[in-house]
Amino acid sequence: MNFSFHELAEDELISTIEYYEDCQTGLGLCFSEEIYATIERICRFPLAWELIDSHTRRCLSHRFPYAVLYRMVENEIRIMAVMNLHRKPCYWKTRK
Repeated sequence: MNFSFHELAEDELISTIEYYEDCQTGLGLCFSEEIYATIERICRFPLAWELIDSHTRRCLSHRFPYAVLYRMVENEIRIMAVMNLHRKPCYWKTRK
């Protein structure tokens, strides 16, 4: 199954990769690999993950305190947020 990012979700991913890379060389790459592995799991089993509202599901990453929030739009996974689990939980809800 194909996937795409909401513009703000892509910005979140890039800024978080940069943040982790600034913390420790190579950590940004590890974060990126973990998020893309999470997205791969979503693409293989799109209905397996927890519904957090009527249209949005959440899949937790294994190694970092982040979740990928997504919606199924026709035959595509739409990534709505790459969410830090220690921050405001509902900030992404206004995204369309």
